[in-house]
Amino acid sequence: MNDTRSESGVPPITIRPSRDADLPQIQAIYAHHVLHGTGTFELEPPSLDEITRRRADVLGNGFSWLVAQRGEALLGYAYANLFRTRPAYRFTLEDSIYIAPEAVGQGVGRRLLEALLADCQARGCRQVLAVIGDSGNQASIALHAACGFEMNGVLRSVGWKFGRWLDVVMMQRALGEGADSSPA
Repeated sequence: MNDTRSESGVPPITIRPSRDADLPQIQAIYAHHVLHGTGTFELEPPSLDEITRRRADVLGNGFSWLVAQRGEALLGYAYANLFRTRPAYRFTLEDSIYIAPEAVGQGVGRRLLEALLADCQARGCRQVLAVIGDSGNQASIALHAACGFEMNGVLRSVGWKFGRWLDVVMMQRALGEGADSSPA
């Protein structure tokens, strides 16, 4: 998943599986989004122990948690996990992607999402859902649309954060043969 491109002396961005040592930077990125953004409806940043538990759950379910790195800096992360735990949902995942504030607008999100989708498809998954906090989150909506997701609907005023009601945008993308055949 490495990228050998370089921009006039700037180290390249590498997409790779996360490591335990990445967890403090992952927690810091997510904490920023909890405290300052509406892409997540959490109100208090989870502890490092909780982020560690969440990552272990994703990995334990057989899915990847990817990071984007330039030099020593973690620029963002993405993972997919089960949309629901009931067995009939086992080929449908929900993605999550968060970018460090200093890396926004540099194409990191697209690189992470494309790598994540390829990984999910290789694992035999057929559908990926994006459950996007805040219908005003145009960057995430545009990113998912650019990666082939289609709008499925909006759940109006289902979250309350920063003194206002927030919508949830539902988007979906088929992987591989999607619903055109039975899963292997």
